[in-house]
Amino acid sequence: MDPLIESMRGGLVVSCQAYPGEPMRDPRTMAQVAAAVVEGGAAAVRAQGLQDVREVVAAVDVPVIGLWKDGDDGVYITPTLEHALAVADAGAQIVALDGTRRPRPDGRTLAATVAELRERTDVLVMADCGSLEDALEAERAGVDILGTTLAGYSGERPRTPGPDYELVDEMVGACRLPVMVEGRVHSPAQAAEALARGAFAVCVGTAITHPTTITGWFAEAVAGAR
Repeated sequence: MDPLIESMRGGLVVSCQAYPGEPMRDPRTMAQVAAAVVEGGAAAVRAQGLQDVREVVAAVDVPVIGLWKDGDDGVYITPTLEHALAVADAGAQIVALDGTRRPRPDGRTLAATVAELRERTDVLVMADCGSLEDALEAERAGVDILGTTLAGYSGERPRTPGPDYELVDEMVGACRLPVMVEGRVHSPAQAAEALARGAFAVCVGTAITHPTTITGWFAEAVAGAR
């Protein structure tokens, strides 16, 4: 296993992202958030957008998983080879891309994308999967690490309120590559449960780095108690 990935074993990865139009939607702000979560113990950081990746790479000394969201429907997480090459050029050590079996905008297969990315760069590749079938296909495509990121978003599985533990169990049992649990991990207990089920690492985003949503949780609880 690559030492970079090994360094994340049993660790917490934190996704530092803000949505367009939000007050924190600024690359320098995301870099500061990344530095803060590393100080808190994050083993790696996930960053979205080319300038965010550049700023975050410069701000932290842990692995940076970079991606580029283009669009908001279908295959939009680093959807093409050109997106992946740009993320690698921005400095990400690991490029995360859509790891589903859905058609990609540039017509390439996942395997072709990974192969050409490896020919032209030395980055590692993370596949954001939505099902066990995606994960098995991504393994065959030659990626380095699997994520449950798109469980409940690609149309193959229902969207669970928290992590899709059933998919976690399936992937850990059937896949040879490390499995990172990502998606709707909203509490430390859920993160610990993911690792107890055999996950290699766990990625948390909203519950740590999205104050608008976190505030909403508390505001709703307070309103309900009145």
